[in-house]
Amino acid sequence: MSPVIEELLQLLDLECLEQGIYRGQSRNIVGKNVFGGQVLGQSLMAAGRTVEGRSVHSLHAYFLRAGDIHAPIVYWVDRLRDGKSFSTRQVRAIQHGQPIFTMMASFVVEEDGLDHQEPMPEVQAPEGLPNETELRARIAHLLPEKIRESFARERPIEIRPIDPINPFAPQAQEPCRFHWMRAQAELPDDRLLHQSMLAFASDFALMGTAMLPHGVSFMQPNIQAASLDHAMWFHRDFRMDDWLLYQMDSPSSSGGRGINRGKIFSRQGVLVATVAQEGLMRLREVGEKY
Repeated sequence: MSPVIEELLQLLDLECLEQGIYRGQSRNIVGKNVFGGQVLGQSLMAAGRTVEGRSVHSLHAYFLRAGDIHAPIVYWVDRLRDGKSFSTRQVRAIQHGQPIFTMMASFVVEEDGLDHQEPMPEVQAPEGLPNETELRARIAHLLPEKIRESFARERPIEIRPIDPINPFAPQAQEPCRFHWMRAQAELPDDRLLHQSMLAFASDFALMGTAMLPHGVSFMQPNIQAASLDHAMWFHRDFRMDDWLLYQMDSPSSSGGRGINRGKIFSRQGVLVATVAQEGLMRLREVGEKY
């Protein structure tokens, strides 16, 4: 198995400290702070371990503080309700005695019902597209040496963008983009694991969609950006070790914030999840302290 997948599986395999209390570790995935997708995935895993016979159908989360990658994170799960059909859990992620993240998640008993979905858009297939690791390697020389290795590091989720942009030379364009994604190796048949890994992967690239019409990117020194919240709805079964299409768009940005939406389809065209996130995106003077 790929070492980066083994590392992600270890991150999602939380240590149980007490009933409803778990501890997770962190890794440097995208920068100096804990990657938001890591906290999403670990929180969903913590909540899911307190539920039996039900699968998550939605989560709503807020990022409260930047996470410290050098310290463990404690996840405290409150069992708010267990009804006939639904179970509700609240998760608090704590570091250094303070909450850095909070999430509500709802789990449901499977049942049949009315069924419809939007069709998957027609886009280029993943075969033949360069992956994100290859694309980053082409421009890594433009970065200072101290962060070059982190930027070019392989990630556990393989991402193949359609019409990729150069983050060092962004140009204004429509706030819509697509990428294919999948885990770097075959995964166990564990539904909660696949759902937690999709929560992890759903945070890649989403927030930058609102920056597209403004011709700016995370790589610019005058951009202050951070995820503020994150919501997901899980519609149908899927596998993270098979290709998924992530369709992202941004209907609005104002007041230093941008809203982003995502739809995730299986290779077979099945809509498996919907995502929404608001992000902070402030323009600053170069050298101004945040």
